[in-house]
Amino acid sequence: MTFRDYIWGIWLVTLLSLVAFVFVVRFVDPDSTGIAGKLLFYLSLFFVGSGIFNLVLLRLRKGTLNAETASSNIGLSFRQGMLLALFMIGLLVLQSFRVLVWWDGLLLFGGIFLIELYFVSKE
Repeated sequence: MTFRDYIWGIWLVTLLSLVAFVFVVRFVDPDSTGIAGKLLFYLSLFFVGSGIFNLVLLRLRKGTLNAETASSNIGLSFRQGMLLALFMIGLLVLQSFRVLVWWDGLLLFGGIFLIELYFVSKE
């Protein structure tokens, strides 16, 4: 698979995830569906966020590095996009429980950062 095919695939999956997210926001009532509605909301938002973060990180790497190096860092961008989406979802979950304060967000960021350091050290 070429770099261009990968970008188009991520665009397509992100667009489909965005459509699913809009449907969930528009047609699912979180009060009547309970945990299933909230889980659908967070899951669809995770896929949208990871796709957008992945595309942004790939664009930044392609702009700062040459195309060969950017295409070799596809896995890195994918992992970091998923971790950023997980951070975003974590912040939203904390806010939904009304326990989000700045130090909780900082602790969540530290946890995500430690996960990234673990993966970097394995390479």
